[in-house]
Amino acid sequence: MVTTNNFPETADIETSSDDYASRFAGEIGAWLLKVQEEATLQMLAAYPYAKILDVGGGHGQLTEALIQNGYQVTVLGSAESCQGRIQHFVDANRCNFKVGNILDLPYPDNTFDIVISYRLLPHVSQWKPFLAELVRVADKAVIVDYPTVRSVNAIAPYLFKLKKGLEGNTRPFTCFQESELLDYFRSLGVTPIDRYPQFFLPMVLHRMLKSPRVSSALEKLSRGLGLTYWFGSPVILQLNKNGNGRLPLQTSP
Repeated sequence: MVTTNNFPETADIETSSDDYASRFAGEIGAWLLKVQEEATLQMLAAYPYAKILDVGGGHGQLTEALIQNGYQVTVLGSAESCQGRIQHFVDANRCNFKVGNILDLPYPDNTFDIVISYRLLPHVSQWKPFLAELVRVADKAVIVDYPTVRSVNAIAPYLFKLKKGLEGNTRPFTCFQESELLDYFRSLGVTPIDRYPQFFLPMVLHRMLKSPRVSSALEKLSRGLGLTYWFGSPVILQLNKNGNGRLPLQTSP
């Protein structure tokens, strides 16, 4: 039995499971994760050897890459079961793991250089307190990902049955109006400085194609035509705290 400690938001228990990881199996899954990894490492390049908190990162999608690039990584999960997929890193003292409430992170203000959270925000109902906590414990920057309403994901609720039939283990998620999200982040005192929409075509379509070569070509064309900038999703967003770092992001039209 999985113990949730009665925390109000525990969506990361599912995203840390082997069942969820199966959605990224095979060559196409590895390609999808590589796109995410390369964008993230590029955003982190300005913070070598930073101390990073990965909230809900028990899925382990970035753990190895962060460790190999010299970052000090702590993963926070809603239950002990959330460390299953990163247990080998924890056992080897290459990564720390802590159980905690994502709406009340068990750390003082500004504890970590960078706080990241992937595959979690779209499944958190109390997203404003969640984001406020990410910002609170970050000293320099916050990086999150999310689907936008200005993408094919916007019609996901109408295609959910079809998507579930194809993927088998999908679940509903929230698509965000970017202007609302950016305004809320600014109210927390952080400045959006980098934005990377990952895919123009839905990830479920890439899984159906099962061809990294074809998917890569389609996405390269879409990006070259500007379609990914306008309609790409999920978006990886980097925000700097206290005015640190590069110039602010120009909000997309």
